[in-house]
Amino acid sequence: MFEIVVQDSGGKETGRYSCPGGSCTAGRSSKNMVILNGWRIASSHARFDQDGTGVFVTDISGGGGLQVNGRSVANYGPLTGSDVVSLSSYRLRVVVDAPHIQQPPPVQEEISEDNPAAAIESRRMTTEDAGDDRKGTYGVRTRTAGEAVDVGERFRFHTLVHRKLMQAMDLRRTDVESMDVVQLTTTVRGLIGEIIAELDKELPPGLDRLRLGKEVLDEAVGLGPLEDFLADEEVTEIMVNRYNDIYIERHGRLEQSPVTFSSDDAVRSVIERIVSPLGRRIDESSPMVDGRLPDGSRVNAVIPPLAIKGPCLTIRKFSRKQLTTDDLMAFSAMDTKMVSFLDTAVHNRKNIIISGGTGSGKTTFLNVLSNFIPHNERIITVEDSAELRLGQPHVVSLEGRPANMEGAGEVSIRDLVRNCLRMRPDRIVVGECRGGEALDMLQAMNTGHDGSLTTVHANSPRDLISRLEVMVMMAGMDLPERAIREQIVSAVNVIVQLSRFSDGSRKVTHISEITGLEGEIVQMQEIFSYNQHGLDGDGKVVGEFVATGRVPEFYEGLKQQGLQVDMSIFTNP
Repeated sequence: MFEIVVQDSGGKETGRYSCPGGSCTAGRSSKNMVILNGWRIASSHARFDQDGTGVFVTDISGGGGLQVNGRSVANYGPLTGSDVVSLSSYRLRVVVDAPHIQQPPPVQEEISEDNPAAAIESRRMTTEDAGDDRKGTYGVRTRTAGEAVDVGERFRFHTLVHRKLMQAMDLRRTDVESMDVVQLTTTVRGLIGEIIAELDKELPPGLDRLRLGKEVLDEAVGLGPLEDFLADEEVTEIMVNRYNDIYIERHGRLEQSPVTFSSDDAVRSVIERIVSPLGRRIDESSPMVDGRLPDGSRVNAVIPPLAIKGPCLTIRKFSRKQLTTDDLMAFSAMDTKMVSFLDTAVHNRKNIIISGGTGSGKTTFLNVLSNFIPHNERIITVEDSAELRLGQPHVVSLEGRPANMEGAGEVSIRDLVRNCLRMRPDRIVVGECRGGEALDMLQAMNTGHDGSLTTVHANSPRDLISRLEVMVMMAGMDLPERAIREQIVSAVNVIVQLSRFSDGSRKVTHISEITGLEGEIVQMQEIFSYNQHGLDGDGKVVGEFVATGRVPEFYEGLKQQGLQVDMSIFTNP
C-alpha cells in the first residue's frame, strides 16, 4: 500500500490518495484514482506500480511527458518521499507504508556514509519507453545463464559502465582534444573492456557483454543508438521525434524502430556532438540548427522550447557510394535517352534547374548531373550546409555561416553567390535556391557563367517559374513581373522535374526546355516525360519514360554548328 500526495505549483497540498491494490493511475479522466485537471494532462498520464522493491512511476501519456526531480523520464523508481513527480503544473510525492517495502541490495558500489553519490545512484534508473507493461528494475536478480536481461536493467548497467568510463578518462587525464577519431575510439574501447572485466561478477549472466560495450562506445564517441542505422546502407533517413520515438526510412518506406535513446539528455548530447565541430550552436537562444555529418549527410535539429516533446533530430543520409547515371537507370529513375540528352546539355553549357518536392532526390541528382562537367573546368559550389561531392579535380566549395550569439557574422547564400562571381568560375553550382539568391543566380547565368546548375523546391516545371518569380522578389528589388520573366527566359535553358511516388521510388517525371516569352507567359516545351499506368500487385509504380517527339531548340543550333548530336533520342520506337 502507498499514498500519492498531490501539490500545486506553489507546493500546497491539494489532495491525498491511497493505492491499496499496488497500482493506480493519474490523469484527466474520471477512471483514474488521481484525477488532475488541465489541457496539458493526458486522459491517463502516469501509472504508479508497487512491487517488492518499491514504487515505480511510468509515463503512459503518449507524448505528454513525465518528469522526476526536473528530469524527463519514461520510467523511474524506486521512488522515495523526497522524489518529486511532475505532471504539467502538478507535483506528486509518494508516501510508502514502510513494512511493505524491501530495501534493494547495493549492486553498483559499496554504499556507505563516505560514498553518498553511490547511495543516490544505487536507486535511480531511467528506462526507455517499452509499452504499458514496462517496469523499472533495481538490483541484480538471480538468473540462469540463458535468461535474458530486461530493458531497464540493461540501461542501468549501461549507465554504470558509462559513468565509470568518464571517471577513468578523468583519472588518467585523457587528452581527448589531441586525438583523432581512430585514436579516441581505440582508447575508449580499451577502457570499456577493462571496466566490463572488473564488473564481470556483478553483471548478470544473461547480459551480452559485447552488446553492452558497443552501446557504451557508441554513446561515448559516436551517435549512440543511431550508429547502426548510419552503417546500414538500406536506411536513407533517420527521424528522432523524441528520445524513445525513432523512425527510419528504408526502401522509401517509413517504419518505427525498436531502438531508443536512454533520455532527452542523450539526444541533446548527440546533437551537440554533431554541430560543435561545424562551429554552430544549439541552445535556448538558438533552438534550431542545420548541419552535416562528416560523410555529407544532412542534419536538422530542434530542441525545446520549440520542440514540445523533447529534442528532435532528422538525418538525411547520403550514399557512401557516389551514384552515377547507371545507378539511376538501375533504380528506374530515368532512361538512356534522358541520360544522353542531359549529357549533351551539360557538356554544351546549358543552364539547368532541378525541380522537385522535399525528399524527391534533388541534391542526389545534382551530384550525378555534375559528373558530366568536364574535368578541365573550375567549379565553385555554394551551399547552406556542404553536401555536394563532386569528382572533378578543380572544385572550390563554399558554405554559408549563421549569425553568432550577438547576431553578427552571418554569411548568406546570396553573399556567397555574389562573391564567387569574382573567383573566376567556369561553372557555378548552387545547392539550393530558397530566396533572394535566385536573382543573383539568374544574373550570373545571364553574364557569361553558362552551364550553371541549381535546385529549387517546386511541384512542376510551371510551378518552378512562379517560384523563381517569388524568390527574385524576395531579393528586395522592385522589378516589374515582365522584367523578371525576361531574366528567367534568357537565363534558364532546361528544367528537370523529379517526383517521389507512393511506393517510395523517385523518378524524373519531366524534362522541359524554356523556349521564350509570349506576351506575359513563359513558353516551354516538354522533351521527355514519365507516364504512370498504375500499380502492380506489390504496390510498385508501373509506367514508362517517353519522348514527346519535340526537338529542343538548342539541339538545332548545335547541329547547325556542325556538332554531332543524336536526334533519334527524341522519337519513340
